Amino acid sequence: MQPIVQISLDLTSIEDALETAEVALRAGVDWLEAGTPLILAEGVHGVRALREKFPETPLVADLKMMDGGYIEAEMVAKVGATHVVVMERAHEETIKCAVECGRDYGIKVMGDTMAADDMVAAAKRLEDLGCDFIVHHIGYDQRRGIAARGERQPSPLDQLREVVAAVSIPVQAVGGLSIEEAMSTPEYGAPLVVLGAPLPINNPDESLEQTLRSICEKVHSYGDVPVGNQS
Repeated sequence: MQPIVQISLDLTSIEDALETAEVALRAGVDWLEAGTPLILAEGVHGVRALREKFPETPLVADLKMMDGGYIEAEMVAKVGATHVVVMERAHEETIKCAVECGRDYGIKVMGDTMAADDMVAAAKRLEDLGCDFIVHHIGYDQRRGIAARGERQPSPLDQLREVVAAVSIPVQAVGGLSIEEAMSTPEYGAPLVVLGAPLPINNPDESLEQTLRSICEKVHSYGDVPVGNQS
C-alpha cells in the first residue's frame, strides 16, 4: 500500500477547518479528518462543510463511537464521510452495527484501540469484528497523567510493530507523536501517517503549506508498505 498522509482537523470552527484543509490539500495531503473537537463544536455540519468544499477527498469522521453504532455512522455517511471511527472499548454489538452501516453506505470503519488493556488483542478483535482499519492510539489524558507523575509517557511506537504484525488490515498510529515520529510510521508497517492540526511549525521562516509539502513529499517517496500480517 502506498503511504497516505491524513491531517486531523482538531479545530473548533468550520471556518478554521476549511482554511487549514485547503492549505493541506494544496500541499499534497491525501485524506482529511473531521477531528473530534470539530465534531463536538459543529456537529455533522462540520463534516458536511468539508465534503461540500472538497467533494473528491477521502474524509474521516472521528466520532469515537461508544454506542449507537449504526445511527451515528449513518449520520456522517449521509453528509459525506468516507470513513468513521468506532472505539474498541465499545460493546461488540456497537462495533458490529458500525460495520453493518459501513457496508450499507459504502464507508470504511476504523477501529480505535485507545484505552485498551492489550493493544495487540484489541487490534485483532477489531479486525475480527469487521473493521477496515486500525487506529493504534495512546490517549492525551493517559499520556499527560503519566508524565505528571514523572514517568515516561507511552508512545504508539512502543507496540506498533506488534500491532501491525497481528492484523491484515492497514494501521495508523496516533497520540503524542512528533512530526518526525509520525513520518516514520511506514517504517513500522503502518502506511497511514496522521498529522494533527493545528500543526507546530518548528521553522519560523517556513509556512504551514511549506511544512506540509515537505512532509508529504518525504512520506510519499517511501514506496510501497506491506500491510499487516501477510500470512
